[in-house]
Amino acid sequence: MVVDRSGIIGESPSLQQVFTVLAKVSPTDSTVLVTGESGTGKELLVRALHTNSKRKNKPFVPINCGAIPKDLLESELFGHEKGAFTHAIRSRTGRFEMADGGTIFLDEIGELDLTLQVKILRVLQEKEFERVGGTATTKVNVRIVAATNRDLELEVAEGRFREDLFYRLNVIPIHLPPLRERDDDILLLGRHFLNVFCQQKGRALLQLSPTTQNFLVAYPWPGNVRELENFMERISILCENDEVTPEDLPEKILKFVGHEAPMRTQRQAKGGFVWPSLGDLHNRKQGLKEFMDEIEERLLQEALEESQGVKNQAAELLGIKRTTLIEKLKKRSASS
Repeated sequence: MVVDRSGIIGESPSLQQVFTVLAKVSPTDSTVLVTGESGTGKELLVRALHTNSKRKNKPFVPINCGAIPKDLLESELFGHEKGAFTHAIRSRTGRFEMADGGTIFLDEIGELDLTLQVKILRVLQEKEFERVGGTATTKVNVRIVAATNRDLELEVAEGRFREDLFYRLNVIPIHLPPLRERDDDILLLGRHFLNVFCQQKGRALLQLSPTTQNFLVAYPWPGNVRELENFMERISILCENDEVTPEDLPEKILKFVGHEAPMRTQRQAKGGFVWPSLGDLHNRKQGLKEFMDEIEERLLQEALEESQGVKNQAAELLGIKRTTLIEKLKKRSASS
């Protein structure tokens, strides 16, 4: 069966096993528990489950159980009646009702307190619940898919998660492997993100040097796919050349692979520019403000000389407004 991956990118053997299970379980109504570290793409996988299910034309309703205060989460899940609590000025539909006929995704379900766990168990078993402050029973036809980055078996053993709920959720377990176990996918994902961000920013597509590729594959990516995506966005902005070299990589990656950053990454940027150092400041026996004022004075003077005193052009050369330039010149004149 061909499945819609819903944006999940990867060809590694461990991910192919996930796709195999996805193809088998998607057409069913079985409850699925997706586990994996933060940033591995659990929500993408759950969306793929819904997209490939018989419920694909019905609502997909996600809720992050760890992002909503506990005293509000019950109302978010099950809704409430008017007057159920302070500020409940009207009745409100909960996420389970919104998802009727479709799929509800309970992300970070390990964050639920025991009271709410009982109510989730009832929905799983009986397909019914009551709104907060209500007495009428509401029936729903939903597929429940949950996800967590916690070890729920350990949570059960330590009394923080109900054993009966765990077994009801864990009918079909799917584990998303961390990126460090998907070596084949690191460069595939990296190039994809880099191309997307370069296109968004209207710049030429960047290439990864062979050494950079080796370093990226060697790094363990503790933040997983999310960390790699954020890194590639940063590179698309900060990289000055057409090729990403080790000099463009953050120090934590260079340290991990045992690569000592060249001296130019500390003081000398590409193009030969040398950053001022604390030693320069101390050698001139100046404080920071005096040092920065002198640098600004020299840049202002050079811009005026190059523009032959035309302030509009000088301001343009400095990348500031004409009024800002005039204010700076007035301050210089007053202090001299």
